[in-house]
Amino acid sequence: ANYQLVMPLNLEVVIPENDSVRLVSHVVEELDLRSLNMAYSSKGRNPAAKPRVLLSVLVYAYMNGIYGSRQIEKACKRDINFMWLLCGSKAPDHNTIDRFRRVRLSRCLEDIFAQFVEKLGEWDEIAFKNLYIDGTKIEANANKYSFVWKKAIEKNAARQPEKIAALLARINTELGVSIKECENRTALNEAAEYLLKKKEESSAVFVQGKGKGKSQLQRLTEECLEILEKKAYYEKAMDTFGERNSFSKTDKDATFMHMKDDHMRNAQLKPGYNMQIGVEAGFIVHCQAFHHRNDTGTLIPFLDKWDSLHPKSSFENIIADSGYESEENYDYLVDRKKNIFIKPQTYKQWKKRSFRNLIGKRENMAYDEGSDTYICKQGRKLPATRTYKSKTRA
Repeated sequence: ANYQLVMPLNLEVVIPENDSVRLVSHVVEELDLRSLNMAYSSKGRNPAAKPRVLLSVLVYAYMNGIYGSRQIEKACKRDINFMWLLCGSKAPDHNTIDRFRRVRLSRCLEDIFAQFVEKLGEWDEIAFKNLYIDGTKIEANANKYSFVWKKAIEKNAARQPEKIAALLARINTELGVSIKECENRTALNEAAEYLLKKKEESSAVFVQGKGKGKSQLQRLTEECLEILEKKAYYEKAMDTFGERNSFSKTDKDATFMHMKDDHMRNAQLKPGYNMQIGVEAGFIVHCQAFHHRNDTGTLIPFLDKWDSLHPKSSFENIIADSGYESEENYDYLVDRKKNIFIKPQTYKQWKKRSFRNLIGKRENMAYDEGSDTYICKQGRKLPATRTYKSKTRA
Protein backbone atom coordinates (compact mmCIF):
# COMPACT_ATOMS: atom_id res chain seq x y z
CA ALA A 1 0.00 0.00 0.00
CA ASN A 2 1.16 3.49 -0.82
CA TYR A 3 0.85 6.04 1.94
CA GLN A 4 0.90 9.76 1.24
CA LEU A 5 2.01 12.15 3.95
CA VAL A 6 -0.16 15.29 4.08
CA MET A 7 1.44 18.28 5.76
CA PRO A 8 -0.92 20.81 7.41
CA LEU A 9 -0.98 24.24 5.77
CA ASN A 10 0.67 26.92 7.90
CA LEU A 11 -1.39 30.05 7.21
CA GLU A 12 0.97 32.24 9.22
CA VAL A 13 3.67 31.58 6.63
CA VAL A 14 1.39 31.83 3.58
CA ILE A 15 -0.20 35.20 4.45
CA PRO A 16 2.22 38.17 4.12
CA GLU A 17 2.93 40.35 7.12
CA ASN A 18 1.58 43.45 5.39
CA ASP A 19 -1.67 41.85 4.24
CA SER A 20 -4.85 43.84 4.98
CA VAL A 21 -6.41 40.85 6.77
CA ARG A 22 -3.81 41.19 9.53
CA LEU A 23 -4.71 44.88 9.91
CA VAL A 24 -8.40 44.03 10.26
CA SER A 25 -7.64 41.46 12.94
CA HIS A 26 -5.37 43.89 14.79
CA VAL A 27 -7.96 46.69 14.81
CA VAL A 28 -10.83 44.48 15.96
CA GLU A 29 -8.67 43.02 18.74
CA GLU A 30 -8.19 46.51 20.20
CA LEU A 31 -11.93 47.32 20.31
CA ASP A 32 -14.05 46.95 23.44
CA LEU A 33 -16.80 44.56 22.37
CA ARG A 34 -18.69 44.27 25.64
CA SER A 35 -21.77 45.82 24.02
CA LEU A 36 -21.62 43.15 21.29
CA ASN A 37 -21.20 40.32 23.80
CA MET A 38 -24.21 41.61 25.75
CA ALA A 39 -26.34 41.15 22.63
CA TYR A 40 -26.05 37.39 23.22
CA SER A 41 -28.07 35.62 25.87
CA SER A 42 -26.12 34.24 28.84
CA LYS A 43 -28.38 31.17 28.85
CA GLY A 44 -28.40 28.34 26.37
CA ARG A 45 -25.63 27.03 24.16
CA ASN A 46 -22.59 28.99 23.12
CA PRO A 47 -22.72 30.87 19.78
CA ALA A 48 -21.57 29.00 16.68
CA ALA A 49 -18.67 31.43 16.26
CA LYS A 50 -17.17 34.00 18.59
CA PRO A 51 -18.60 37.52 18.13
CA ARG A 52 -15.14 39.04 17.69
CA VAL A 53 -14.30 36.52 14.94
CA LEU A 54 -17.61 37.13 13.14
CA LEU A 55 -17.03 40.88 13.29
CA SER A 56 -13.57 40.48 11.76
CA VAL A 57 -14.96 38.24 9.02
CA LEU A 58 -17.76 40.69 8.24
CA VAL A 59 -15.46 43.73 8.10
CA TYR A 60 -12.94 41.97 5.87
CA ALA A 61 -15.72 40.70 3.58
CA TYR A 62 -17.09 44.22 3.14
CA MET A 63 -13.58 45.53 2.45
CA ASN A 64 -13.39 43.10 -0.47
CA GLY A 65 -16.84 43.81 -1.87
CA ILE A 66 -18.48 40.63 -0.53
CA TYR A 67 -21.88 41.44 0.99
CA GLY A 68 -24.17 38.42 0.59
CA SER A 69 -24.28 36.00 3.52
CA ARG A 70 -23.96 32.98 1.22
CA GLN A 71 -20.96 34.51 -0.54
CA ILE A 72 -19.32 35.21 2.83
CA GLU A 73 -19.96 31.59 3.88
CA LYS A 74 -18.34 30.37 0.66
CA ALA A 75 -15.33 32.65 1.22
CA CYS A 76 -14.86 31.27 4.74
CA LYS A 77 -14.60 27.77 3.28
CA ARG A 78 -12.34 28.56 0.30
CA ASP A 79 -10.31 31.73 1.01
CA ILE A 80 -7.19 31.31 3.15
CA ASN A 81 -7.46 34.85 4.49
CA PHE A 82 -10.92 34.13 5.89
CA MET A 83 -9.65 30.81 7.25
CA TRP A 84 -6.88 32.70 9.03
CA LEU A 85 -9.44 35.03 10.63
CA LEU A 86 -11.46 32.04 11.84
CA CYS A 87 -8.42 30.76 13.78
CA GLY A 88 -9.24 27.14 13.11
CA SER A 89 -12.95 27.52 13.96
CA LYS A 90 -15.63 25.99 11.78
CA ALA A 91 -16.82 28.24 8.96
CA PRO A 92 -20.15 29.90 9.95
CA ASP A 93 -23.15 29.20 7.73
CA HIS A 94 -25.13 31.96 6.01
CA ASN A 95 -27.89 31.91 8.64
CA THR A 96 -25.36 32.60 11.41
CA ILE A 97 -23.81 35.45 9.43
CA ASP A 98 -27.18 36.99 8.58
CA ARG A 99 -28.48 36.72 12.16
CA PHE A 100 -25.26 38.22 13.50
CA ARG A 101 -25.34 41.41 11.43
CA ARG A 102 -29.13 41.83 11.40
CA VAL A 103 -29.91 41.10 15.05
CA ARG A 104 -26.72 41.19 17.14
CA LEU A 105 -24.52 43.75 15.44
CA SER A 106 -27.30 46.24 14.66
CA ARG A 107 -27.75 46.93 18.38
CA CYS A 108 -24.18 48.05 19.00
CA LEU A 109 -22.77 49.02 15.61
CA GLU A 110 -22.90 52.72 16.49
CA ASP A 111 -20.76 52.16 19.58
CA ILE A 112 -18.23 50.01 17.69
CA PHE A 113 -17.91 52.57 14.90
CA ALA A 114 -17.38 55.36 17.46
CA GLN A 115 -14.57 53.34 19.06
CA PHE A 116 -12.91 52.89 15.69
CA VAL A 117 -13.01 56.66 15.09
CA GLU A 118 -11.39 57.24 18.49
CA LYS A 119 -8.67 54.74 17.51
CA LEU A 120 -7.99 56.77 14.37
CA GLY A 121 -7.36 59.74 16.64
CA GLU A 122 -5.01 57.74 18.85
CA TRP A 123 -3.05 56.63 15.79
CA ASP A 124 -2.79 60.28 14.59
CA GLU A 125 -4.68 59.49 11.41
CA ILE A 126 -7.21 62.25 12.17
CA ALA A 127 -6.75 65.40 14.26
CA PHE A 128 -10.42 66.27 15.04
CA LYS A 129 -9.89 69.68 13.47
CA ASN A 130 -11.72 69.92 10.13
CA LEU A 131 -15.10 68.25 9.68
CA TYR A 132 -16.39 68.21 6.11
CA ILE A 133 -20.13 67.57 5.99
CA ASP A 134 -22.22 66.60 3.00
CA GLY A 135 -25.35 64.62 2.36
CA THR A 136 -26.83 62.27 -0.20
CA LYS A 137 -30.32 60.89 -0.64
CA ILE A 138 -30.70 57.13 -0.63
CA GLU A 139 -33.83 55.49 -2.00
CA ALA A 140 -35.64 53.28 0.49
CA ASN A 141 -36.59 49.70 -0.26
CA ALA A 142 -40.26 50.62 -0.45
CA ASN A 143 -43.01 50.93 -3.05
CA LYS A 144 -42.92 54.42 -4.58
CA TYR A 145 -46.74 54.44 -4.83
CA SER A 146 -47.26 53.70 -1.12
CA PHE A 147 -47.24 57.37 -0.08
CA VAL A 148 -49.31 58.89 2.74
CA TRP A 149 -49.56 62.70 2.74
CA LYS A 150 -50.09 64.73 5.90
CA LYS A 151 -52.38 67.30 4.27
CA ALA A 152 -54.72 64.55 3.01
CA ILE A 153 -54.87 62.95 6.47
CA GLU A 154 -55.56 66.31 8.14
CA LYS A 155 -58.27 67.10 5.58
CA ASN A 156 -60.03 63.76 6.08
CA ALA A 157 -59.64 63.87 9.87
CA ALA A 158 -61.26 67.34 9.93
CA ARG A 159 -64.40 65.83 8.39
CA GLN A 160 -64.69 63.16 11.08
CA PRO A 161 -66.53 65.23 13.77
CA GLU A 162 -69.34 66.08 11.37
CA LYS A 163 -69.70 62.43 10.30
CA ILE A 164 -69.66 61.22 13.91
CA ALA A 165 -72.32 63.71 14.99
CA ALA A 166 -74.55 62.79 12.04
CA LEU A 167 -74.16 59.04 12.70
CA LEU A 168 -74.96 59.36 16.42
CA ALA A 169 -78.01 61.48 15.60
CA ARG A 170 -79.26 58.80 13.19
CA ILE A 171 -78.68 56.02 15.75
CA ASN A 172 -80.58 57.96 18.42
CA THR A 173 -83.46 58.79 16.05
CA GLU A 174 -83.85 55.48 14.21
CA LEU A 175 -83.23 53.14 17.15
CA GLY A 176 -84.69 55.31 19.91
CA VAL A 177 -81.64 55.50 22.17
CA SER A 178 -79.89 58.44 23.83
CA ILE A 179 -76.17 58.14 23.12
CA LYS A 180 -74.44 61.42 23.92
CA GLU A 181 -73.55 63.27 20.73
CA CYS A 182 -69.88 64.12 21.11
CA GLU A 183 -66.94 63.93 18.71
CA ASN A 184 -64.61 61.64 20.66
CA ARG A 185 -63.84 57.95 20.47
CA THR A 186 -65.78 57.14 23.68
CA ALA A 187 -69.14 57.97 22.10
CA LEU A 188 -68.28 55.89 19.03
CA ASN A 189 -67.22 52.93 21.15
CA GLU A 190 -70.43 53.19 23.14
CA ALA A 191 -72.45 53.26 19.92
CA ALA A 192 -70.55 50.28 18.47
CA GLU A 193 -71.06 48.23 21.65
CA TYR A 194 -74.78 49.04 21.65
CA LEU A 195 -75.20 48.07 17.98
CA LEU A 196 -73.28 44.79 18.32
CA LYS A 197 -75.20 43.92 21.47
CA LYS A 198 -78.50 44.64 19.73
CA LYS A 199 -77.44 42.40 16.84
CA GLU A 200 -76.67 39.57 19.26
CA GLU A 201 -79.93 39.97 21.18
CA SER A 202 -82.07 40.06 18.04
CA SER A 203 -80.12 37.22 16.38
CA ALA A 204 -79.89 39.38 13.26
CA VAL A 205 -77.93 38.01 10.31
CA PHE A 206 -75.79 40.50 8.40
CA VAL A 207 -75.87 39.79 4.67
CA GLN A 208 -73.08 40.41 2.16
CA GLY A 209 -73.02 40.56 -1.60
CA LYS A 210 -74.69 42.28 -4.48
CA GLY A 211 -78.46 42.29 -4.64
CA LYS A 212 -78.99 41.56 -0.95
CA GLY A 213 -80.74 44.26 1.03
CA LYS A 214 -79.07 45.29 4.25
CA SER A 215 -81.14 45.93 7.34
CA GLN A 216 -81.18 49.26 9.14
CA LEU A 217 -79.15 47.79 12.01
CA GLN A 218 -76.50 46.39 9.65
CA ARG A 219 -76.06 49.70 7.82
CA LEU A 220 -75.62 51.64 11.06
CA THR A 221 -73.24 49.04 12.52
CA GLU A 222 -71.00 48.90 9.45
CA GLU A 223 -70.87 52.71 9.19
CA CYS A 224 -70.01 53.02 12.89
CA LEU A 225 -67.22 50.42 12.69
CA GLU A 226 -65.84 52.03 9.51
CA ILE A 227 -65.64 55.48 11.13
CA LEU A 228 -63.97 53.95 14.21
CA GLU A 229 -61.39 52.22 12.02
CA LYS A 230 -60.65 55.37 10.02
CA LYS A 231 -60.39 57.49 13.15
CA ALA A 232 -57.83 55.08 14.62
CA TYR A 233 -55.93 55.10 11.30
CA TYR A 234 -55.81 58.90 11.17
CA GLU A 235 -54.57 59.14 14.76
CA LYS A 236 -51.86 56.55 14.16
CA ALA A 237 -50.81 58.27 10.92
CA MET A 238 -50.47 61.65 12.66
CA ASP A 239 -48.22 60.05 15.28
CA THR A 240 -46.11 58.54 12.49
CA PHE A 241 -45.71 61.85 10.66
CA GLY A 242 -44.06 63.75 13.51
CA GLU A 243 -42.42 66.75 11.80
CA ARG A 244 -42.67 65.15 8.36
CA ASN A 245 -45.23 65.75 5.64
CA SER A 246 -45.25 62.21 4.24
CA PHE A 247 -44.25 58.60 4.85
CA SER A 248 -44.38 55.28 3.05
CA LYS A 249 -46.88 52.58 3.99
CA THR A 250 -44.29 49.83 3.49
CA ASP A 251 -41.44 51.70 5.24
CA LYS A 252 -42.85 54.17 7.74
CA ASP A 253 -39.39 55.62 8.50
CA ALA A 254 -38.93 56.71 4.87
CA THR A 255 -40.02 60.14 3.66
CA PHE A 256 -40.94 61.07 0.10
CA MET A 257 -38.32 63.42 -1.30
CA HIS A 258 -36.86 64.47 -4.63
CA MET A 259 -34.05 62.23 -5.76
CA LYS A 260 -31.43 63.23 -8.30
CA ASP A 261 -32.72 63.73 -11.83
CA ASP A 262 -32.59 60.76 -14.15
CA HIS A 263 -31.03 60.84 -17.62
CA MET A 264 -34.16 62.59 -18.96
CA ARG A 265 -33.89 65.26 -16.25
CA ASN A 266 -37.13 64.14 -14.62
CA ALA A 267 -37.34 64.92 -10.92
CA GLN A 268 -38.04 61.70 -9.04
CA LEU A 269 -40.23 61.84 -5.92
CA LYS A 270 -39.54 58.60 -4.09
CA PRO A 271 -39.38 57.28 -0.49
CA GLY A 272 -35.89 57.65 0.87
CA TYR A 273 -33.50 58.91 3.52
CA ASN A 274 -31.19 61.89 3.67
CA MET A 275 -27.85 60.36 4.65
CA GLN A 276 -25.42 62.84 6.23
CA ILE A 277 -21.71 62.00 6.27
CA GLY A 278 -18.84 63.71 8.09
CA VAL A 279 -15.29 63.26 6.74
CA GLU A 280 -11.82 64.18 7.94
CA ALA A 281 -8.52 63.25 6.27
CA GLY A 282 -10.33 60.93 3.88
CA PHE A 283 -11.99 58.92 6.68
CA ILE A 284 -15.74 58.79 7.28
CA VAL A 285 -15.87 59.67 10.97
CA HIS A 286 -19.61 60.15 11.43
CA CYS A 287 -22.81 59.29 9.57
CA GLN A 288 -26.50 59.53 10.32
CA ALA A 289 -29.75 59.01 8.43
CA PHE A 290 -32.48 61.67 8.49
CA HIS A 291 -35.99 62.04 7.15
CA HIS A 292 -35.50 65.76 6.40
CA ARG A 293 -35.79 66.57 2.71
CA ASN A 294 -33.27 69.42 2.97
CA ASP A 295 -29.81 69.49 4.51
CA THR A 296 -30.58 72.64 6.53
CA GLY A 297 -32.37 70.88 9.37
CA THR A 298 -29.83 68.07 9.70
CA LEU A 299 -26.72 70.01 10.79
CA ILE A 300 -27.66 70.63 14.44
CA PRO A 301 -28.86 67.07 15.26
CA PHE A 302 -25.89 65.69 13.30
CA LEU A 303 -23.38 67.58 15.46
CA ASP A 304 -25.35 66.89 18.66
CA LYS A 305 -25.13 63.18 17.90
CA TRP A 306 -21.37 63.51 17.42
CA ASP A 307 -21.02 65.23 20.82
CA SER A 308 -23.00 62.44 22.51
CA LEU A 309 -20.78 59.74 20.96
CA HIS A 310 -17.49 61.63 21.35
CA PRO A 311 -17.77 63.96 24.36
CA LYS A 312 -13.98 64.47 24.53
CA SER A 313 -13.40 65.05 20.81
CA SER A 314 -14.66 68.22 19.19
CA PHE A 315 -13.95 69.71 15.76
CA GLU A 316 -12.71 73.29 15.43
CA ASN A 317 -13.78 73.96 11.83
CA ILE A 318 -17.10 73.03 10.24
CA ILE A 319 -17.05 72.98 6.43
CA ALA A 320 -20.23 72.52 4.39
CA ASP A 321 -21.89 73.69 1.18
CA SER A 322 -24.67 76.25 0.77
CA GLY A 323 -27.39 73.72 1.55
CA TYR A 324 -26.58 74.04 5.26
CA GLU A 325 -26.85 77.84 5.50
CA SER A 326 -29.49 79.06 7.94
CA GLU A 327 -29.72 81.46 10.84
CA GLU A 328 -30.27 78.64 13.36
CA ASN A 329 -27.16 76.81 12.15
CA TYR A 330 -25.05 79.96 12.36
CA ASP A 331 -26.27 80.69 15.92
CA TYR A 332 -25.63 77.08 16.94
CA LEU A 333 -22.05 77.10 15.62
CA VAL A 334 -21.24 80.56 17.00
CA ASP A 335 -22.49 79.60 20.49
CA ARG A 336 -20.15 76.60 20.41
CA LYS A 337 -17.24 78.74 19.18
CA LYS A 338 -16.81 76.87 15.91
CA ASN A 339 -15.07 78.30 12.87
CA ILE A 340 -17.72 78.36 10.14
CA PHE A 341 -16.93 77.67 6.49
CA ILE A 342 -20.35 77.46 4.83
CA LYS A 343 -20.81 78.73 1.31
CA PRO A 344 -23.59 81.38 1.18
CA GLN A 345 -26.63 80.51 -0.91
CA THR A 346 -26.35 83.86 -2.73
CA TYR A 347 -22.66 83.46 -3.53
CA LYS A 348 -23.19 83.06 -7.27
CA GLN A 349 -25.55 86.05 -7.34
CA TRP A 350 -22.94 88.23 -5.65
CA LYS A 351 -20.60 87.58 -8.57
CA LYS A 352 -23.03 89.02 -11.12
CA ARG A 353 -22.85 92.66 -12.18
CA SER A 354 -26.64 92.94 -12.15
CA PHE A 355 -26.69 92.08 -8.45
CA ARG A 356 -24.00 94.62 -7.60
CA ASN A 357 -26.11 97.33 -9.24
CA LEU A 358 -29.09 96.70 -6.94
CA ILE A 359 -28.81 99.62 -4.50
CA GLY A 360 -31.53 98.24 -2.23
CA LYS A 361 -29.52 95.15 -1.28
CA ARG A 362 -27.76 95.21 2.07
CA GLU A 363 -24.69 93.56 0.55
CA ASN A 364 -24.15 96.61 -1.70
CA MET A 365 -24.25 99.15 1.13
CA ALA A 366 -21.37 100.46 3.23
CA TYR A 367 -21.44 99.34 6.87
CA ASP A 368 -20.42 101.53 9.82
CA GLU A 369 -19.39 99.16 12.61
CA GLY A 370 -19.17 101.94 15.23
CA SER A 371 -22.81 103.01 14.91
CA ASP A 372 -24.05 99.63 13.64
CA THR A 373 -25.69 101.24 10.62
CA TYR A 374 -25.71 100.78 6.87
CA ILE A 375 -25.17 103.74 4.54
CA CYS A 376 -27.27 103.74 1.39
CA LYS A 377 -26.33 105.03 -2.07
CA GLN A 378 -27.55 108.53 -1.19
CA GLY A 379 -25.43 108.71 1.97
CA ARG A 380 -28.26 108.20 4.46
CA LYS A 381 -27.77 106.03 7.53
CA LEU A 382 -30.10 103.09 7.99
CA PRO A 383 -30.17 102.13 11.69
CA ALA A 384 -31.43 98.79 12.97
CA THR A 385 -35.09 98.96 14.05
CA ARG A 386 -35.51 95.54 15.64
CA THR A 387 -33.73 92.25 16.24
CA TYR A 388 -35.39 88.92 15.50
CA LYS A 389 -34.49 85.36 14.63
CA SER A 390 -36.06 83.54 11.71
CA LYS A 391 -36.57 79.81 11.49
CA THR A 392 -35.84 78.00 8.27
CA ARG A 393 -38.21 75.20 7.39
CA ALA A 394 -36.38 71.91 7.15
